[in-house]
Order: sequence, then C-alpha cells, then structure tokens
Amino acid sequence: MSKVKVIVGGCALVTAFYLLSVYWSFEPDTFNPDSYAAEQAKESQQPLTTGYETTTTLIHISELLINKQGGFLTNDKLPPSLLMDNMPAWEMGVLNQVRDIALILKDNLSRPQNESHVDSDLQQAQPALNINSHSWNFPSAESEYKNAIESLTRYRDRLSSSKHPAQFYARDDNLVAWLEVVQKRLGTISQDLGSSVGEPQLRMDTNKDSGEISLDTPKTSWLKIDNVFYESRGSTWAILLLMKAMKHDFEPLLEEEKATVMIDQIIRELEATQETVWSPMILNGMGFGLLPNHSLIMANYVSRAQAGTVDLINLLEKR
Repeated sequence: MSKVKVIVGGCALVTAFYLLSVYWSFEPDTFNPDSYAAEQAKESQQPLTTGYETTTTLIHISELLINKQGGFLTNDKLPPSLLMDNMPAWEMGVLNQVRDIALILKDNLSRPQNESHVDSDLQQAQPALNINSHSWNFPSAESEYKNAIESLTRYRDRLSSSKHPAQFYARDDNLVAWLEVVQKRLGTISQDLGSSVGEPQLRMDTNKDSGEISLDTPKTSWLKIDNVFYESRGSTWAILLLMKAMKHDFEPLLEEEKATVMIDQIIRELEATQETVWSPMILNGMGFGLLPNHSLIMANYVSRAQAGTVDLINLLEKR
C-alpha cells in the first residue's frame, strides 16, 4: 500500500512539475511602445521628450524579463525550471539585445561626442546588465537587473527634467551605431537557424600559400535546435520592440531621409517572427517533405529583416 502511495505521489509531483513548466514556457506578448510610453509619461506627469520612448521600452523589456510568469529562469537551481531549456534560451536572446542597446545608449545616444562624460546612471546600468545570467546568489542576476532598471528609470526621468538633465541625441550616426549591431546579431541568428539542416559552406584555407577551399558542413545537434529557435525568438522579440521605439524617437530624421517605409518593412518582418507556434515541438523537416522546418521559416524572416537593416544603414550613411 505504501508503495502505491509513493508511486501515486511521484506521478502527481511529476505531473505538477510538467504543468508548471508548460505554464512558465509561455512567452510574454509584445506591447505597443508608443502607447506604453505615453501611459508612463502621463502617470509620471512627464513630457514625452526625445529618447523617452526608447528608454521606457528598454526598461519594460527588462522588467518583463525578470517578472514574467515563472520569473527569470536561467539561474534557477530547482525543478521544474532546472529541467527547462526553451525559456532560458528565450531569456538569453532578450538579454543579448538589452545589453546591446544599453551599451549604445551609454556610449553613443547619451553623449554629444566621444570626449564627453558618460552619464552616471547609464554607467551604473550597463555593467549591472552584464552580470553572469547564471549567477543565483551574492549577487543574483535578478538583483543586478533590478538595479539596472532603477538606474535606467532615473536616466529616463532626467530626460524630461530641467534639474540635472540627461541627453538623448537622435542623430543619424547614433542610429547607425545601433543598427550595425542589430544587423550583425540578425546575421548570426540567421546562420544559427540555417545550421538546422547542415547545408555545405565553402571555407577558404587560412594558409595563403595553399589557397585551398574546403567544404564545411556545420549542423546543429537535434537536441539544440529548439534552443536555437527560442533564443532567436527572444532576440527578435526585443529587437522588434526597440525598433518601434527607435522609429518614434528618430521620426524627424527618418522622415527627412524618406526612410520610414524601410523601417516599417523591417518591423513587419520582425513581427512575422513572433507568430504563434502551434506545434508542440520545434520540427526539423527536410526539403519539401511532410514536416516543416521551423528554423528555416524563422531564418527567412530574420534574413529579410537583416537585409532591410543593411539597406537602412546604407541610406543613412549617405547623409
């Protein structure tokens, strides 16, 4: 009888862990940066100055990262999150974009020139976001991310304050600085997703004398395909929201360069990456077979978003 109770109790525990992991695996929805920033400005009785929306979007992305259902799972040491890999991969994708924009904000967007002083709040926020995401204590990753959010909030509040004001320079070179990082990230994501099928790639021998060309066939392990897919989903989710916010803050520049249509096209491609995945697992079909290849479908949208980003950079650099 006791053995039956143990078996039943064990099955109940496993079932509870499974259901909890499924619930925690739901990704946060996208939000409208324009509306959210307007609401925050109204609540705080602050004007929507240039840079307010981008900074508010960065803050909210960071908040969702640690406050979504289940919280931040990457550094958890107990089940069921210890056994989960898709959501931690998604979190890493988001975190990469948060770190990128925080660095650009500190080194470019908030400074009139290279010799200028770094904003004190951004100087605190950027290193805090770069803590090892697996750190679970002394300090935990979440505590450092919260400190970064507080610093970013102080910077945002100072954007609309006449006392100790902060700056956000919506210049073409600053937008290009971020777009160049984005297009490189998108290129890497596209390559990683394409490796799900292990297509042969030509590789030139580094030895100049030999001049040999070898055939390299990188292929993602089938155990890692879903991780790569969800990390890509997290990256494109964050880039999409930041791209919408940047469009608002750089609107005069984009209209002057007649580049609004270009950034809208990039946004449409990124929105397509966030369509609902109806399959219970990430499939890796081959060619024109019966099963789809979710990684290649995602890679298609990412590649088109990258191409649009490169075109936008080229346009802005002609100024």
